[in-house]
Amino acid sequence: MQLPQSFSSPSAPGSSSPGSRPHVSIVVPVYNEVESLPQLVDTIATTLGQCGLSYELICVDDGSQDGSGEWLKRVALERTDLRAVLLRRNYGQTAAMAAGFDQAQADRIVTLDGDLQNDPADIPLLLAKLEEGYDLVSGWRADRQDHALTRLLPSKVANWIIGQVTGVQIHDYGCSLKAYRREVVADMNLYGELHRFLPALAFIEGARICELPVRHHARRYGQSKYGLGRTFRVLMDLLTIFFMKKFLTRPMHGFGFVGMVSISVGVVTGAYLTVLKVVMGQQIGDRPLLILAVLLTLAGVQLLCFGLLAELLMRTYHESQGRPIYRIRDVVGRSTPNP
Repeated sequence: MQLPQSFSSPSAPGSSSPGSRPHVSIVVPVYNEVESLPQLVDTIATTLGQCGLSYELICVDDGSQDGSGEWLKRVALERTDLRAVLLRRNYGQTAAMAAGFDQAQADRIVTLDGDLQNDPADIPLLLAKLEEGYDLVSGWRADRQDHALTRLLPSKVANWIIGQVTGVQIHDYGCSLKAYRREVVADMNLYGELHRFLPALAFIEGARICELPVRHHARRYGQSKYGLGRTFRVLMDLLTIFFMKKFLTRPMHGFGFVGMVSISVGVVTGAYLTVLKVVMGQQIGDRPLLILAVLLTLAGVQLLCFGLLAELLMRTYHESQGRPIYRIRDVVGRSTPNP
């Protein structure tokens, strides 16, 4: 495949000089976006250079198959503002964002997609809003340029459900264009598909969150990586977020409620069957009600508890052992943290 050529200068204006900490780290997860990358890198450099902000651009290639990783490696050797992080395989957007957060050196971090649908010109607006005292500023694609039936409608429904469950009422959870204070992402341990729930996770940690309308462009190159197939995974992660928000530090409140309901139903049903047996002399051993009540109660309680306990164990596993959810194959560019 013929790779597109970089059309930016090797040392972009506004990039942080060696030995200094940049003002902002730009994190871009990349998966099969080789056609978009030259314009994306150049536009980010131009925008931040005009603002006079020192920056570093961290592009995380998530196992692309179209040459994106090779292009990033080559250009990272030419530029002082770009660091290419190449993962060993496709781990998913959550892992790619986590890798970018771990590489970031600045106290302000901005994320955006690599498909040119997010506008880098909005980055200074998010940073300015962040300086008003917020910990996280989430972009809102108010005039979203996507297909109405397959993207807009499911997104609106999902955003409403997520807002109701998490208590964080923002319009656009799926917008990748967000600005964070470093300490916010430092408190998060991401896995699964939790990148879309970053505002909810930050809210659990006490972060101050706001939303800012941003521009959105129609996709120019390639195909969308999102679809209705992610709905099930989103719902399962939403259940995790709900449990973390309500019962992470007090799981017995959750398990206890279910247990008490289960016990109450069991006692009432047992008392009813006992009356039938002792007082009325009826046989209850062959009643479907007895078998069905026992089986459904036990199976439901066990499945629910096993699922929630598994989520707790997974979170404890990642946090206590520091086990990463990704593996880096190579880092090209300035990879040593500045003092």
